[in-house]
Amino acid sequence: MARSRTSREYPNGRSSRDQTNGRRSREYTTEKTSRTDPSHVSTDRRDRRRSSLPQYNHNGHEVTKHIHPEGESGRRGFHPFQFLAICGRSSSTTSMLVNLLWPVVPVAIALHFARPEWHIPIFITNYIAMVPAANMLGFAGQELSRKMPQKAFAVVLETTFGSIVEIILFMTLLKTSVNDSNVSVIKAAILGSILANILLCLGTCFVAGGLKNDTQEFHSAVSENGSGLMLVAAMALVLPAVFYQYLYNNTDYITTSTMITDRTIKISRGVAIISIIGYLIYVAYQTISHDGLFHEIYEADDHKDKDRHEELAKPKLTLTEVVVALLISLACVSLIAIFLVLEIPHLVERGVSDSFIGLILIPLVEKLAEHLLAIDEAYDNQINMALAHVLGASIQTAMFNAPLVVLVGWGLGVGMDYNFAIFDAVALVLAVIAVGSFLRDRKSNYLEGVLCVMTYVIIAICAFYFPNPAEHGTGEAAEGSQH
Repeated sequence: MARSRTSREYPNGRSSRDQTNGRRSREYTTEKTSRTDPSHVSTDRRDRRRSSLPQYNHNGHEVTKHIHPEGESGRRGFHPFQFLAICGRSSSTTSMLVNLLWPVVPVAIALHFARPEWHIPIFITNYIAMVPAANMLGFAGQELSRKMPQKAFAVVLETTFGSIVEIILFMTLLKTSVNDSNVSVIKAAILGSILANILLCLGTCFVAGGLKNDTQEFHSAVSENGSGLMLVAAMALVLPAVFYQYLYNNTDYITTSTMITDRTIKISRGVAIISIIGYLIYVAYQTISHDGLFHEIYEADDHKDKDRHEELAKPKLTLTEVVVALLISLACVSLIAIFLVLEIPHLVERGVSDSFIGLILIPLVEKLAEHLLAIDEAYDNQINMALAHVLGASIQTAMFNAPLVVLVGWGLGVGMDYNFAIFDAVALVLAVIAVGSFLRDRKSNYLEGVLCVMTYVIIAICAFYFPNPAEHGTGEAAEGSQH
């Protein structure tokens, strides 16, 4: 059986010398210094990369202008049966099995309207329905990113689409908050999302990668930048809470509770603006100034996958079909998010704490699709790609999604700030420090993965037994829960 050829092996109308230069430009380099101007080298690499894309891809399809060969479908328009077949197969076996849950989606939506008094069944069915809907959104984002000619931009785009579910959930919680009743859940969900990424998802990635490899090595540009940014982001999230807790009931200072609360909100808004600016700089660093470096790292990871020829041979969605998939999944995710959030008060009445709902339940379901992708990449020895998705999603939550919630809450008149419960704040800081120590040697194994997962389980147990405020549902009680 003939081996499927990669896009590099097809002619592009250039001379053999130019093709050789094109291949050299994709080599996996780890040098941090150069005799020439780094910015000039990055620009030169970018120009050579864009001009050396082949005219035909691995399946012999003619490549559309500005489309990466790996994302070329060879078709145009919308074809319903092919669309359903490709979406049903998804990107991996696990994702394909998740698609078997799609029949739950119409049931969950119908149950909300037909039996509104069945609160717990509505919550359970919509919780399950979120899994295939989020999985389809992640797959559509992955298909779109494959069409991008620049790998670093594609990874950022894929991470952004993976976080749309989270943004929708946060905004729904914010909009439906009465007297700041959902603020404590949102705060727990922000930190819970980060913890699920850097402990549960990253730990599972290390375990999955360790099943096939004794150790996996990753590039310092991915691990060091990611862990450094997470440490700064954690500091930005936690310092307003430390400010509030230190001054509250401290007789050494002339303060009042109202003054401390007001200043904490102002500090949180200032930190949110700075964080968003920092996130935009981080994106520019990856996709503009150092895009050549990250492109080479991610492309080298692609070629580590032993099943790459099978992945390349899979049929791809057209650009029109990608847009349709995004619209369908976004509509389903938005409806399901609203129905889930409306049932949270009834879940709390049954004895489930705000802390457990926000810290564990919500992050698990909204991050599942992104987790499946990263775990599959780690299993295929694409550990740099897996790290980029895990750390990138955590950085986006801490430096963009969370600040966005604070600023939107400011506009809606909701008292959303970074005054997290000390338990949540300490758990975040310890988790970031622990993961940073694992990433420092630029190597991973299954033992480190198990330790990360164990840490997450310990936090989950503590969150399950964490009590609700004495007068749940009022803004004053939510504030009292922080003392």
